[in-house]
Amino acid sequence: MQGIPRKLRMAMVGGGPGSFIGPVHRMAAELDAQIELVAGAFSSDARRSLEAAAGYGIDPSRAYPHYEALLAAERDREDAADFVAVVTPNHLHFPVAAAAIQSGYHVISDKPATTTLQEAQALAELVARHQQLYALTYTYTGYPMIRQARAMCMNGELGQIRKVVVEYVQGWLSKPLETSDQKQAKWRTDPAQAGAGGCIGDIGVHAFNLLEFVTGERVVKLCADLSSIVSGRQLDDDCNVLVRLRNGAPGVIQTTQIAAGERNGLTIRVFGERGSLRWEQERPNVLNVSWADHAAQMLHAGSSYLEPTACGSSRLPSGHPEGYIEAFANLYREFAACVRAKWSGETRTHDLINGIDKGVRSMRFVETAVTASREGRGWVHIA
Repeated sequence: MQGIPRKLRMAMVGGGPGSFIGPVHRMAAELDAQIELVAGAFSSDARRSLEAAAGYGIDPSRAYPHYEALLAAERDREDAADFVAVVTPNHLHFPVAAAAIQSGYHVISDKPATTTLQEAQALAELVARHQQLYALTYTYTGYPMIRQARAMCMNGELGQIRKVVVEYVQGWLSKPLETSDQKQAKWRTDPAQAGAGGCIGDIGVHAFNLLEFVTGERVVKLCADLSSIVSGRQLDDDCNVLVRLRNGAPGVIQTTQIAAGERNGLTIRVFGERGSLRWEQERPNVLNVSWADHAAQMLHAGSSYLEPTACGSSRLPSGHPEGYIEAFANLYREFAACVRAKWSGETRTHDLINGIDKGVRSMRFVETAVTASREGRGWVHIA
């Protein structure tokens, strides 16, 4: 049928049996019928890669034993993958993304971009040199009401931003799960796989990214106190970071994974001259706005009165809850639009997409905070 664009073909690296994020990427990518998963190196174990392919409904001939084989074989197919999704533990983000970009593939990657700032900077150079598209799945930036909050901050509706508080509390690592067979806990608490940051590299980067995404302000200084609360744990599992924004406003980033009983408590509060706003990930379809001189508001996702970026991020009418998968799918939909634009010779960018520049920012935040806390430096600058 002429006039109907074909689906983009996605190859996945990682996401094998036991993966949490792999199936999430697949569901999000395919939600809007613009992308289909066609191939993958789902595990470094060839048998498990085949097992994953069967679960995903993928042709077993396109289940590869490692990412090098995937990149080489897919490139020579008439129905080759258009881009690669990197959903591995952190230590493989850089080598997989770098190899894919150098092989001519676009890349969408789970966060963080890399395990070190040096790797992130090297990856940025590769992206620029090869002119491939690269995006990070900072999922929470895909929520409609986060985009409403961003628009309100950018439009100056709150007046000058005076303070920002981001809290991200989880309890799933309040016990030493890494000493059991819990796969997710094992790699997230292992410096060789997670990198220098534990909690700060896992969820702290989400909080940092969200702060800058919503306010449009950059963090210029920070004072970090990172702790390993659970006995024997090598990486931080609790983080408290004071920040100072470019406009002089103070901020707080509090993240923890040892808050027993908590689930996925991400909250952002922005305080301005004329009003304040609050958004909670566990109640994502509502944005609470408090005004100094008139009645407070409760804004709802899917409503016609929202800003265009928020309206365009909902698929259902107000009152029909949308959540994590839909927010994730917004990132894939926008990435797909950029790929199609590039095919047409356009140089379109999407200001809601988190590119490699955000990957470098996040790794600078992690390394600065980890070093400052370890050495007791107090307030330090972050470029």
